[in-house]
Amino acid sequence: MASITIRNLDEHVKTGLRTRAAVHGCSMEEEARRILRSAVEADVVPADLVASIRARVEPLGGVELVLPPREPVREPPVFS
Repeated sequence: MASITIRNLDEHVKTGLRTRAAVHGCSMEEEARRILRSAVEADVVPADLVASIRARVEPLGGVELVLPPREPVREPPVFS
């Protein structure tokens, strides 16, 4: 597995990473891995937009719409 080193990291970023790691009960290194993994996975574009939307909305339940009855087509206006 490849290794990376991140230099010149701002102190407030290191403090935030240390705090997040403590909250999640893991090392700073593991917390950085989790953050990077989630950022990379978020960039994956779903292959089917309709399926993606349906998967997000379906757990909320359906809606029954009351459709008005259809009427005959009206006569077009006369311009004379």
